[in-house]
This record gives sequence, C-alpha cells and structure tokens, in this order.
Amino acid sequence: MSQTTVPSAGNKKVLLVYSGGLDTSICIPLMRQEYGYREVVTVTVDVGQSREDIAQAQEKARILGTEHYTVDAREEFIAQYCWPAVRANGDYQGYPMSTSIARPLIAAKAVEVAKRLGVSSFAHGCTGKGNDQYRIEFAIRTLLPTAVIHAPIRERNLTRSWEIEYAQQNNVPIQQSLAKIWSVDENLWGRSIEGGRLEEPDFAPPEEIFQWTRSPQEAESLPVQLTVEFAGGVPVAIDESPAKLVERMNEVAGLHGIGRIDIMEDRMMGLKVRENYECPAATVFLKAHKALENLVLTRDEIRCKAWVDQEWSRLAYEGLWWDPLKGDLEAFIASTQQRVTGEVTLRFFKGQVTVVGRRSPWALYSESLASFDTTDFDQRESTGSVKNFGLQSRFYSDQARRNQARAQPQ
Repeated sequence: MSQTTVPSAGNKKVLLVYSGGLDTSICIPLMRQEYGYREVVTVTVDVGQSREDIAQAQEKARILGTEHYTVDAREEFIAQYCWPAVRANGDYQGYPMSTSIARPLIAAKAVEVAKRLGVSSFAHGCTGKGNDQYRIEFAIRTLLPTAVIHAPIRERNLTRSWEIEYAQQNNVPIQQSLAKIWSVDENLWGRSIEGGRLEEPDFAPPEEIFQWTRSPQEAESLPVQLTVEFAGGVPVAIDESPAKLVERMNEVAGLHGIGRIDIMEDRMMGLKVRENYECPAATVFLKAHKALENLVLTRDEIRCKAWVDQEWSRLAYEGLWWDPLKGDLEAFIASTQQRVTGEVTLRFFKGQVTVVGRRSPWALYSESLASFDTTDFDQRESTGSVKNFGLQSRFYSDQARRNQARAQPQ
C-alpha cells in the first residue's frame, strides 16, 4: 500500500461517510492504522435502506469504536430529490436513477454533522472506478471548500478480495464472502446490485439477489388497476407522506414483478459495466408522469422538454446537484409542471405496468375535434395544407430525378 501523509496534531478526527458495507467498514481501521487519525466519526444517512441495514451500521460502528451518528433523511430525499427527478423524467440509459440522486444528500448531511462537530477531514469508501467518488467529493467540496478528503480504496488501489481478507484480519464484521461478493446499495427510490459474477454481461443473476420484486413467473396471478394522482408534476396521496407513498408503491408494484432492470451502463469514467436494479415505485411513477405530460403539454413543449430532461438527468447522474445549469433547467421544468395535474390509471400484471387511462383539467384533448364520429373539425379545410405539405422535400426529389436524368449517357 502507498504511503499517506499523517495528519497534523490539530487534525486528528476524521468523518467517514458510512454505509456499514465492506468498503466503508474497512476504512475505519485504515484511518487509524495508515492515515494516523485517533478518532473516527461515522455518519450513516438514512435515505430508505432497510431497518436491518441501519441497525447493522450502528452496531458495526459500536463494535469498531467510532463516534456514530444516524441521520433520518427519508422524507427530504423523496420530496427534494426524487420528486424533482419525476418532474424531469429522470432516467439514465433506461433506468430510474436512485443511487446517483441520493449521494448529494448523503454528502450534504455528512457536512452538516462535520460543521456541528468542527471536523474538516472526510473519508469515503468509493472506488476509483465508480461514479460515487465524483458525486460525494463534488458535494463535500461545494458545501465545505476547505475540506480534506481521503478515499482509501481509490488511493491504495484496493481489490474487493483484498478488502475481505483485511476485514477478517482486523475483526471487521462483514456480510460479503469470496463466494458471494456482490454489493448492494439501497434507498427508497431503488436498489442496485453489482459485483462478483454479476459483472459478467452473460451471467444470469440468481433469484436471491432480488428483495423488492417477485419474478414475473411468481408475480400475482391476477392483474390489478391502480390510479396515481399528480399535483404540480409530483405524485400525491391523502394522509400519506412522500416517503410512505413511495414505500407503499414499492410493495404493490414489487408483488407484480415490476421494476427489475438489467442493463449495460456507461459510467462517468468511460467504463461499460453491467448493473442490476430494482425500482418498482420509480418505474411506476415515471411512466405515469410521462403519460400525464403527454396529455397536458403542447407538442413543442414535449419536444423541448425531452432535451431538458436528458440534460437534467446527465447532471443528476454525475452528482452535479448544485450546478447552475441544473437550476436553469429546473426553471423551465417548473413552468411546464404547473399543468401536470390529474390522474393516471395503470394496470399491473406479470412484470408489466401499462397506462390504461389519464385525465386532467389541463388536458389538451378535445373529443369533439379528435373523434371520427363528429363534424366539429371540418376535414375539407385540410385540403390546402395537405397539398402543400412537404413542399421543399418534393422539390428536392424532383431536382434529384432531373439531375440524375442529365447524368445518364445519351
């Protein structure tokens, strides 16, 4: 392992952004043994992990002798991070972003704790191959420019196998083994599973990696219809908080096998990696939201917003939550979402979610004009526009034929 500069006498406490997993857990002894810190503060931010994972993180922190804090950010995560993602149809290469949009909030809460404790040194367990190193460090440096940040896994070029052996040698409690080496990241908006043989593009993932969704074969045998209500572009429910609404939808959609995604993903480093996701609620809400937008927005708004949504998703994927362009894009998005109010009815069955109906007071649909059985739209008035439609394209075709004829030998 490489040599590390020992902190000065006045800088003996470091705050570790702590998930309780293998990478962050081995950072605790590494901070003491290799980085020279006497005190390690661990901060776990609850963005919807399982209660078991939160409890395990707290217990591991106790066993490893850290000063530990757990921050409940579930409601803030949904209201301030997931709902903006819905309004922007947040999607990266075909899956709803979950891990990426949680990282800025996790880092922000860690900075809040650090400021309260007077700590300016941070550590995290991100690898040098992944995206989270960018997201976590951008957020910390944006919110605390004087921060010193350590990334032991990246700085020491560590492998997962080495980490497991190091953990065993240092009595660090872990769940991974050399046989089951995959890593899970979970929040209310989604669950990602990677590592081990799951990295192989042609390896069929075992059923045991899935916790939120049934397989389509084992899903409920009868379809169900459910109506989602939106106000200002976000889902709403009477007497339910945003987090509770997402939790309930995860349960219902998961029973019907909705939200499993297996893709090849292009990371920020340029690496192409295989990822498995479970995101039942996110899949449902995003599909319903786009269906409602298509009912209430104009054709040009939909066309322009597709580009805006794509750029917003890129910035969110990269963790650039406080980038000025993101704020500019959100101003446009906010203007369009004033009319994204109404209801969408969905059908769940065997891994599929289908839109079967939508309605809104802002609908741009007119039955009297669109129906084939009415005469409110005078079809005869289309004659002139149809005759002149594609005029330049027709001119081009005529010119091409004439030029081709001239080029033929006589």
